[in-house]
Amino acid sequence: MKNKQLLIREATKSDLPIMLELIHLKAQFDGCPESVEATLQKLEDTLFCKNPIEFILLAESEREILGFASYHYIYSTFLAQTCLWLDDLYIKPEHRSKGIGTALIERLCQIAQANNCGRIDWTVSINNPRGIKFYERIGATISQKVRLCRLDKNAIASCDCSC
Repeated sequence: MKNKQLLIREATKSDLPIMLELIHLKAQFDGCPESVEATLQKLEDTLFCKNPIEFILLAESEREILGFASYHYIYSTFLAQTCLWLDDLYIKPEHRSKGIGTALIERLCQIAQANNCGRIDWTVSINNPRGIKFYERIGATISQKVRLCRLDKNAIASCDCSC
């Protein structure tokens, strides 16, 4: 960000509309715009409640929001320690390759260190070679040994695990 001050900050309630917009942009980037069920009310209820379950960092320059990172805390039984899960990292296309993603990751690392987290985990699409290169460049290990598993709300509702 040459000649512009980049600010990485926690989102506030007044940021809800831009956060929802960024979530829709991220879903479009991921190729699944129809999957977004977030609303302003649902975001407010989960992000700005007494015990928030998710946190949002915003990247801002000259009062313009350029991107975001969302994260929450997880627990590793192997480490017997709290860790961070990076849920989403998204930078608007016109602001990529300007150090914004790096700044968001650096802030996440500061948060992880301040909270004695053992690691930061996340997933990256195999169809995102630019993202993969970025993550490798910052020192991430990308495992090819695991696969993401998911039970959606319909599968949860119809779960019959009796064998």
